[in-house]
Amino acid sequence: MGNDKSFEQIATHVSMVSIIGNLILSLFKFIAGIVANSGAMISDAVHSSSDVISSVIVIIGVRISAKESDREHPYGHERMECVASIILSVILAVTGLFIAWEAILKISSGNYNKLSVPGYLALIAAVVSIIAKEGMYQYTRVYAKRIDSLALMADAWHHRSDALSSIGALIGIGGAIIGFKVLEPVASIVICVFILKAAYDIFLDSIDKMVDHSCDEDTEKEIYDEIMKVEGVIRIDMLQTRIFGSKIYVDVEIAADGNKKLIETHQIAENVHNNLEERFPKIKHIMVHVNPAEQ
Repeated sequence: MGNDKSFEQIATHVSMVSIIGNLILSLFKFIAGIVANSGAMISDAVHSSSDVISSVIVIIGVRISAKESDREHPYGHERMECVASIILSVILAVTGLFIAWEAILKISSGNYNKLSVPGYLALIAAVVSIIAKEGMYQYTRVYAKRIDSLALMADAWHHRSDALSSIGALIGIGGAIIGFKVLEPVASIVICVFILKAAYDIFLDSIDKMVDHSCDEDTEKEIYDEIMKVEGVIRIDMLQTRIFGSKIYVDVEIAADGNKKLIETHQIAENVHNNLEERFPKIKHIMVHVNPAEQ
């Protein structure tokens, strides 16, 4: 349970940093959009403020997934993190589609000359937003990989989508200043493609980890080799793995000397169990069955 607590604490800390950062950034961009008369920057500020909701979803999902097993959930709550990442992938996709829809409306209107020319403060705000959101993406991504959190990684990509949105705003604002107002919607459509690709990858990975998918071949080979290192294991009759949220469950049948006492074969099974847990921190549960082998 200690690892789960550390997992929850790290994810909560990273999410709180994201919430505070997004609130400050949203306020700055909103003020810059009003002062510089930039509708694109005001829209970008609203986009950043919506990321606060994503971070709250991460905190809720992680806290539930870190709860101890109970009578109703004997295998734990890890899949709730998958649910949180699926929700975030949907939010990410909707964000991308909204950006594309706004861009299509601007292009189809053809009234580029009627759009107001924004001030340079909006341009500065866009640059600050790109740097800040890319920093949040890298920061969140590092911790997401460290604790192997699907929800945190989805939140990281939400930061990246915001950085891409700000790039669209930067191109649009810069284009409007020099006279090419159509650049903003065109750039936004291209950015939407990248956002939808990220949302699709997150959704697919989350679904994959909710349907008892086995570990990859390399991980299973490492588990197999670790079992065979244990003294007293003659062979492995069966090895099955399944991914449950961010954790791994292992079922293995080993063969040991059938002439050994029960307490001796039990110790062999215990050694297999303990070695795997020590070697693979992501393994949460191991079931070891011993078959008799003739010597």
